[in-house]
This record gives sequence, C-alpha cells and structure tokens, in this order.
Amino acid sequence: MYIPTHCVLQCADLIVKKNGTNVRMSNRFLYAVTVLVWGTTWIGIEYQLGTVAPEVSVFYRYTLAAICLFAWCSWAGLNLKFSARAHVRFVLLGLLLFGINYIVTYHAQQYITSALTAICFSTMLWMNMINARIFFGVRISKKIIAGSMIGIAGIVVLFLPQVQSLSLSDATVYGAALCIIGAFLASLGNMVSQSAQREGLPVIQSNAWGMFYGAIVTGAIAFGQGITFNFDWSASYIISLFYLAIFGSIIAFGSYLKLLGRIGAHKAGYVVVMFPVVALIVSFLFEGLELGWNILVGIALVLIGNVIILRMKEDNDTGPNTIEEPVESSDPCMEVSR
Repeated sequence: MYIPTHCVLQCADLIVKKNGTNVRMSNRFLYAVTVLVWGTTWIGIEYQLGTVAPEVSVFYRYTLAAICLFAWCSWAGLNLKFSARAHVRFVLLGLLLFGINYIVTYHAQQYITSALTAICFSTMLWMNMINARIFFGVRISKKIIAGSMIGIAGIVVLFLPQVQSLSLSDATVYGAALCIIGAFLASLGNMVSQSAQREGLPVIQSNAWGMFYGAIVTGAIAFGQGITFNFDWSASYIISLFYLAIFGSIIAFGSYLKLLGRIGAHKAGYVVVMFPVVALIVSFLFEGLELGWNILVGIALVLIGNVIILRMKEDNDTGPNTIEEPVESSDPCMEVSR
C-alpha cells in the first residue's frame, strides 16, 4: 500500500501528547527514520556514479525533490508565500545543506576512501556543538561531550583496517580537507534550519524552497564548469534517483530537521555517527561483509555514545522533548491508516 511522503513526516507527530514519554517516542521515531534512510542511501549513490557527473546528479536529485515538495504543499494547501527575510534563510539552507556541501563532499570522495569520508564527516557532531554554543548559547554538558567522543572513536575502530592502510599523500590530505569543509558547511546549514524553526518557519515549506535554491546553485555551478547535462536512462539510475530524492532528501531531511528543531543540533547531529553503522549492517546482510572484531567493537562504542547523548537531559535544557504540537483530528494520515 502506498503511503504519501508527508505521512512519514507527520505521523510521528500524532503521538505527541502532554506527557514527556510520548513526545520522546516521537523524537525517537524521527531519529530512527533519519538513520535508517541515510544509512542506505549509499546504495543509491553507487548507482548514480558513472555516466552522469556528480554535480548534475545532485541537480537532478534536488530538482525532483523540490518539485515533489512544491506539488504536495500546493495539493495540501500549505502556505508557500514568505517574506524576503525568510527567503534569505531558504537560500542559505539551499547553499549549505542541499548544494555546495554535496559538491564538495562528492569531490572529496575522488581522493579518499569511503571510510575516511565517514570519519571526517563525523566531525560535524563536534561542529554542531561548537556552532550551537556560538549561535544559540547552548551549553554542552560533559556527558554529551563524552558520548560524542565515544561515538567518533567507534567510527575510527569500525574502519580501523582502512585507516591503518592510509598513506598521508597530498591527495589524501586534500580529500580529507574537502570532506571536513563539506561537514562544516552542513553544520552551518543545521544552524540555519534551527534558527528558521525558532522563528516559526515550517520545515516542509522551508525544505521545498531550500531544495529549489540548492538545485539552482548546483545547476549553475555545473553549467559554469562546462559540464554536460546528460541523463542515464537505465532503470538502476532512475530508480536510485527517485530513492535519493524521495527517501534520502524529502523524508530523511524532513525527519532530521524536524528532530533538530526539537532537541537541538548538538544532539541531532549524532546521526552522522550512526548511519555508517547502518550501512555496514546492510552490507553484512546483502553483500557478505565479514564481521571482524573491529566492526563489533566499533558498533558497540557508537551505540554506547548514542545512548549517552540521546538519553541525556541537560540541566539547561528548556525542554525540546516537551514541545507540544497540535494534532488535527482530520489529519490525512489518519485516513491512510484506516
């Protein structure tokens, strides 16, 4: 049975009640959706590489995602008219989360392994903590710092064999630097989204406009570089494109940014540590990956860090887990479930 994309983003809110337990369940649902989807998008990205340039594939991905989100907003009667100030935020969101950071990261992977990419990008967790402190004055507890250190250590252990075989060539250093820049840009995008939500801008419409602007910027960069806008008509490319646009972009980003608005970027950012674990589990189930001691120990460390961070309630926490949102009795998702 087909369930519309918006239901995945909204159904979690149906269990938001006045007691804290139900709200936390909703947050865990959003977290699980984000980790599970982003942990499997690497499969789709593999099918995107080859015939079409990465910049062009990213352009197609976010153009399709923006069209789908705009179509849904129009059909659902959601407001798409915003002030010029709001559009400045949407442009920043597009540049930082749906555009330049992807281009930088794609280019980084031409010089470094996927293992080093995962390790470098996991630094976004630290960047979110620092930026949350700078932009929002969020005080980071010692337990959250400890949990993040354990999680990143787990990522290093997961990919220990690949790390040990690395050679610090100029290409490796350059690729790692690009990846860290991409992570930093994504972290700034997290701050933009959190700020926009604090000002009452809705996630779905913000993502629609952000992806629209991100697609324009990516397309302009590709055009400026003289890259050919060709298309791969194979079933694998088309199916993976739709998977990345619908699940990897609309659903995963919608869930993640919704979660970010509730619990803060310094906690939500732990997904960058979790989804490599999901990727390895998928590889074990479908590609015959052997579970060595480093994978088992690494997963254990990542999960321990995850528990420490997400079960932690900071003293200065104003209660993101107690945010109440109205539940409409006529929500379309209720009709789907019948």
